[in-house]
Amino acid sequence: MESIQLLGLLGQSAPAAADLHYPWYVAASYFAAAVLFILGLKRMSSPVTARSGIVWAGYGMVIATIATFLVPGLQNLGLMLGGIVLGTVVAWVSGKKVAITDMPQMVALYNGMGGGSAAAIGAVVLYDQAAKATGAPGLAGEAAAAAFPMSYAILAVIGALIGAVSFSGSLVAFAKLQGLMEKRIALPGQNAINLVLFLAALGLGAMIIFQLDWRLITAFFLICLVLGVLVTMPIGGADMPVVISLYNAFTGLAVAFEGYVTQNAALIIAGTVVGAAGMLLTQLMAKAMNRPISGVLFSSFGGSSQAQGEIKGSQKAIEPSDAAALLYMAEKVVIVPGYGLAVAQAQHKIWELSQQLIKRDKEVKFAIHPVAGRMPGHMNVLLAEAGVPYDLIVDMDDINPEFPTVDVAIVIGANDVVNPAAKTDKSSPIYGMPILDVASAKQTIVVKRGKGTGFAGIENLLFYQDNTRMLFADGQDAANKLIAELKAIDSGGGH
Repeated sequence: MESIQLLGLLGQSAPAAADLHYPWYVAASYFAAAVLFILGLKRMSSPVTARSGIVWAGYGMVIATIATFLVPGLQNLGLMLGGIVLGTVVAWVSGKKVAITDMPQMVALYNGMGGGSAAAIGAVVLYDQAAKATGAPGLAGEAAAAAFPMSYAILAVIGALIGAVSFSGSLVAFAKLQGLMEKRIALPGQNAINLVLFLAALGLGAMIIFQLDWRLITAFFLICLVLGVLVTMPIGGADMPVVISLYNAFTGLAVAFEGYVTQNAALIIAGTVVGAAGMLLTQLMAKAMNRPISGVLFSSFGGSSQAQGEIKGSQKAIEPSDAAALLYMAEKVVIVPGYGLAVAQAQHKIWELSQQLIKRDKEVKFAIHPVAGRMPGHMNVLLAEAGVPYDLIVDMDDINPEFPTVDVAIVIGANDVVNPAAKTDKSSPIYGMPILDVASAKQTIVVKRGKGTGFAGIENLLFYQDNTRMLFADGQDAANKLIAELKAIDSGGGH
């Protein structure tokens, strides 16, 4: 929606956009779209209604887009239609082709596009005012700034700053998740550099409010874009779900601010709702990691040289036949999925394994950590795609008290979110982070391709416990072997 607003503003004077009064039918359409956005977001809060919530919000976006074309005096209709067609084709094709493992990258990229569009709207407004300041005879920059309402100027600058940081930061997040960039790159004096850039951006923004000048505006945007890159570069992979959520909130706020500048009710309401929801989600996820948001941005973990206490014991391997025997004798089984499950595209096979256990009267549940995977809700999306019933999926706070009664816990692809070091090792970077208490299960089977550390680069003490066995295999291959072994036991050919 913000992209369509941007295309409509191109070639249209900023004061006209700022002082625009929409016809009643356009305003009513924007209001209806905003209501659908809010109701859709509400329905997204439950896995049962999430799909319909997305559809409702989509209807709202269609209504808002159509209403934009009904604004009197709108220019660049051809450019707008071309943008819609191009964006629709790219989104449709990429949405069909992108694997579930690459979904976090796509979310980060699309989120960045929203922030970039909001920043571009601010750029159109500010550059237009600067052009008037230099193009009108006898009109100085200060006078032009005075003619442009200060509230519009302030929000245009703030929205542009937030949107530009979200845009460039989201692109860096995309590059990290896609493997195009190292997971963590820190410069000497990183925080000091970021602080200087932030203060410079604030200073230039204040100058722009009082004196519109294209050179100041250009410098302002360049610094904001560089700031987004440098802030995101040192953030490690373990913090990436929080970062994606935070930039989503930034994008919403930027859209809301620029919506006020263009007096677009749909952008104001939708941006405010997305920004508020994004900030709440970010706080919840930061709490789930026992890390303040400032810690994520300025003292992230996730590198290859993490301090950690001495590791005692050794990893003990288990054969698929023995693992199947444990499952066959168990009464209660909890499966803990992680990003490795997505990489192996094993969600369907794991659900098939679960169905085999359920047929044998085993109690099966799936335990989800709030920051498992590479984006908020990643594991929920993964299991929903495989057809896992929602009532079998349990959150961390609800499942943790049950682990002492669990006969076998299967960890597949998860690492840092089940690491007991978060509770026992004060030298560990994840100390204090709430985790899934898999270590208290009677037996634990960890499905893992090798002995390497997780995305955060931290050794997992769970792998060295006496009641833990390592099934070294690809997730999908391990599930196939366990299913075959269970059937062999039933037929008398197994243990």
